[in-house]
Amino acid sequence: MPLQDFAKSQALSLGVELELQLINPADGDLMPAANELLARLDNAGLPGAVTPEITLSMIEVCTGVCANHAELLQQLSFTRDALLKEAEPLGIAICGGGTHPFQQWTERQIYDKPRFLQISELYGYLAKQFTVFGQHIHIGCEDGDSALWLLQAMSRYVPHFIALAASSPYVQGADTAFQSARLNTVLAFPLSGTAPFELRWEDFGRYFARMERTGIVASMKDFYWDIRPKPEFGTIEIRVLDTPLTVRRAAALAGFAQCLAAWLLQDKPIKPHADDQLVYSYNRFQACRFGLDAVLVCPQSGAQQPLAESLAALLQTLMPTAERLGAVAALTELAMLVAQRGGDAQWLRGLHEEQGLDLPAVVKASCERWAQD
Repeated sequence: MPLQDFAKSQALSLGVELELQLINPADGDLMPAANELLARLDNAGLPGAVTPEITLSMIEVCTGVCANHAELLQQLSFTRDALLKEAEPLGIAICGGGTHPFQQWTERQIYDKPRFLQISELYGYLAKQFTVFGQHIHIGCEDGDSALWLLQAMSRYVPHFIALAASSPYVQGADTAFQSARLNTVLAFPLSGTAPFELRWEDFGRYFARMERTGIVASMKDFYWDIRPKPEFGTIEIRVLDTPLTVRRAAALAGFAQCLAAWLLQDKPIKPHADDQLVYSYNRFQACRFGLDAVLVCPQSGAQQPLAESLAALLQTLMPTAERLGAVAALTELAMLVAQRGGDAQWLRGLHEEQGLDLPAVVKASCERWAQD
């Protein structure tokens, strides 16, 4: 089947997907309750959708198409409140975060859906280990060529997104020393990483055809790239962010993505080059491991720069764009996070290491934060 044409969409429109944790309030562990919760949401009148994910202890919240940060925040807040209303009678709590701090992957159950069962059959235990939780941001593009250019230009800022959203310091009850350990799980899949360096939709179509002939892929869903085109939506999809602990932070990150895309497309401050990928994996690792304390390498000059310094300058550069797009509040929140070297991973560690809460209590605090903020 040839690659489908790139759908027409409104340039710079926004959409977000959030993978959320279903929690048993009694012990703070994950709860295989997706079917029960989804059944109660059939007539909830949500602006987007709530769908199953690969294991029964997860759900995915999807917004509709949004024009700006404020509309996105409104949709996410409405859906969060509806989820909490329907979850309470079932005894289910909900939280964000890129990983559950102490769940055991061997206890997970695959959701009974053909695609998920196929993934489980192909990837074995990796499918259950894929019980990790991310935020995906869709940005509308006018055509396939624009989408591929933006994808490659955005790739240089993948470490920035990782550091701003990092919320997965704990895995299987242990501190990983990473700010975002979730992405280590994603990298285990063979079709993860970076998209090929293509700037024309026609050329990308030929690449897809070659991959399809191998039998490895059947659709774009089979690629787990950090950023991938979504031709059926007319978007690119940024996939490297951990799910934040609040809808406010999720909306702020989407506002940042929209402003960054607008600036890149309008000012063309960089020229994407295949050599950008020479340092891509290193910079990505730095952001996962150290978050805002990472040090990045410029692919052109080879110069090193602290990520926090780069982010602070970038957010300042984007402020005029944010004023035009109505995202000043979003960028102001993120600038404060950078200045304070804060973030969700630090908040979780603060509860456990500084306040002495055990990990079930940390999960309970995360559920309370999700409900309030």
